[in-house]
Amino acid sequence: MFIRPLRRLLTRPTAVSHFHTFPPCLSSRKILQNFKLADIGEGITECEVIKWNVKELGAIQSFDPLCEVQSDKASVEITSPFDGIVKEILVKEGEVAKVGQGLCVIEVDEELSDSESAEQIEPASSAAAAPSPIIPNSKFVEDAVSRAEQIREEPSAPRRLHPMDPNYLPSSTPDVNCENVIAKPSVRHYARQSKVDLALLSGSGRDGRIEKKDIDTFLSQQSSSVPVDLSSVAPRAQTEQDVIVELGRTRYGMWKAMTQSLEIPHFGYSTSLDLTSLHSLLPTLNSHIPEHFDPSKSSSLPINPSALHPAPSPPPVPESAQFTRLTYLPILIKTLSKAMMAWPVLRSSITPGSVNGGGKPTLTIRPHADIAVALSTPTGLYTPVIPHADTHSIYSLSSQLKHLSFLGRQVPCALTMKEMPKSGATVTISNIGSIGDGEYAHPVLVPGGGVAIVAIGRARWVWDVSKSERGERRLKVGVSWSADHRVLEGAELAAFVESWRAYVEAPERLIGEGI
Repeated sequence: MFIRPLRRLLTRPTAVSHFHTFPPCLSSRKILQNFKLADIGEGITECEVIKWNVKELGAIQSFDPLCEVQSDKASVEITSPFDGIVKEILVKEGEVAKVGQGLCVIEVDEELSDSESAEQIEPASSAAAAPSPIIPNSKFVEDAVSRAEQIREEPSAPRRLHPMDPNYLPSSTPDVNCENVIAKPSVRHYARQSKVDLALLSGSGRDGRIEKKDIDTFLSQQSSSVPVDLSSVAPRAQTEQDVIVELGRTRYGMWKAMTQSLEIPHFGYSTSLDLTSLHSLLPTLNSHIPEHFDPSKSSSLPINPSALHPAPSPPPVPESAQFTRLTYLPILIKTLSKAMMAWPVLRSSITPGSVNGGGKPTLTIRPHADIAVALSTPTGLYTPVIPHADTHSIYSLSSQLKHLSFLGRQVPCALTMKEMPKSGATVTISNIGSIGDGEYAHPVLVPGGGVAIVAIGRARWVWDVSKSERGERRLKVGVSWSADHRVLEGAELAAFVESWRAYVEAPERLIGEGI
């Protein structure tokens, strides 16, 4: 119906002279768009591109994974906002992109680009947005006719629906490739590092999800079947050379933070705490861990406590936050929070923007004790925060420490802005005694890290003669403090540590104060 009248029209001389008005009606104009890195909030100013899911000159559809970026604290998958062809990748894998910087150039239809947000896309150049002149000649007319016939004979593929669309139906025969495999981003990152194709694995998790242990099992099977080349085990002393290693994002962030810490005047204070009473109390606390923290301890009462009215059920606890043994650290954090509530200066932080504002700096005092925990992870050092530590029980603090440790062990690190808010904490605690055999250290404060930091060494049994001539065997642990001397006086820090000692060496006070 459409081709025959078109041919009649093209055979007339007058139609040929005015045919330049029709091509815009037959096909949409193509323009280039510069897709930029959007602001993901929480003060993030740059991200590292760790993976591109498309290649140059490759076609992409709306909601297809475009690339994966990683900030200092989390990894985010960016999807395409429209259909088109990726003409150029501006930021390669491993490079860092600033917020607002172009990631790639995508060729799209003009009518599709009109509805997109101007904050993430913009025309790649003014030349690309200018309409190209149309030269009316016979070859162009023949091409227009052939395109019209092709459009009639070969209808375009239907537009793919977003997975959240009510009309979306998952494909019954998914393609067997790495992108269609169900796996967490951390597992995909681990697979890329291990050079394992996820399409070759069968997941042991829920709904066929591939876990990290599936990759380890595959690697162990491969290593057991690969013969050992004895020639590769030869000494290489003669070929050894120096290797230059580029710092990763997390370690480079630590580099910059430690350099900025030189601006803070530090004041150090070291002492020891007597843990003998806590050591005697610990077996009792371990034998009464609530069931929702330790499901293996199920109570079997002969009488149902909910016979008259349902008893309040405890909040759900994820498996990563469950534990079977209590340590000294959650008790030390609890007693530290009690002392902080009595000392508002330890709950204070320098008000952002007040130092360089020209006037006198101000301090912001928080209503609760926010304590950060220094956490060494496979990808670097992090300081997740336990907010309102004074409102938590010892068991709840132990559960939070277990969960934070679990998130930190993931590769890449699974800690997010929820665990590491921009406001940070006022006091940081570092449990160096759990790693080494040292008793004391010299912790360093960084800008935004609060007003003080304490390092806890390894506890030791010593013979103490300070209270009696004959002496007695006591369990003591060394603590090393560093404080911001702009905020804290030396006498204030020493008096605060004595207030903390009063809770640690007499834990019965927690019972009297209702914990």
